[in-house]
Amino acid sequence: MDIASLLGLLGCFAMIIGAMIVGGGVAPFVDVPSILIVIGGTFFAVMYTSPLPTFLGSFGAMAKAFLPPVKKQNVLVERMVELAGVARKDGMMALEGQPVPDKFFEKGMQLLVDGADETKLVKQLTAELKAMKSRHEANQTCVKAWIDLAPAMGMIGTLIGLVLMLGNMSDPKAIGPAMAVALLTTMYGAIVANVLFGPLLTKLEGYTAYEVIYREMVILGLRNIARGESPRNIQDQMASNLPPKMQAKFDAA
Repeated sequence: MDIASLLGLLGCFAMIIGAMIVGGGVAPFVDVPSILIVIGGTFFAVMYTSPLPTFLGSFGAMAKAFLPPVKKQNVLVERMVELAGVARKDGMMALEGQPVPDKFFEKGMQLLVDGADETKLVKQLTAELKAMKSRHEANQTCVKAWIDLAPAMGMIGTLIGLVLMLGNMSDPKAIGPAMAVALLTTMYGAIVANVLFGPLLTKLEGYTAYEVIYREMVILGLRNIARGESPRNIQDQMASNLPPKMQAKFDAA
């Protein structure tokens, strides 16, 4: 669980709802027609922007902002160095069945066991890395659509509310509900775009960048094993991709 994501989301809503309560209560800020226009309208508009499997899959991707896969780069370097020593001493076949931190690493190591040379290894793993980037970009495009379309649906709701209000100026009782639709849809659109999906997109993009670096480190380590490089040289090359504090740990080793 990413505590920062959870606390950030809950804290933001707490501040908004708290301001509503202090201002007189939450009830005036709840309007069903406005919710239907913004939430329902945006939901179907986003569905319209992408294939159905991609749209449905994007919700699973969004969950990773709160439940990201834990892949530690320092653990990767340590394990890669250990396997490099095994391969150099006993040959590539000795890597068969060795435990590794993730499936991408496992696939690359299996390629070495199956006799793949450096060129084939890098080509296949790079292709898989590109495929991962494409999947992530497709999911993030759906999130961006929520950010773009929610304020637009809020504006549509505002225009509907204004039309209703101007069409019933003779009836004072109709002005209040029409104004509520006009104003609240804009507010809902801003909340959906800037509180829910804006920070979520930033988080997902950060995790994608981290995953790309992680997989590039896997490719770097495995290609060096394929070349027969020394474990120490592999450690130095991979550690250069780590944050300074982690680099210092390997430098001191």
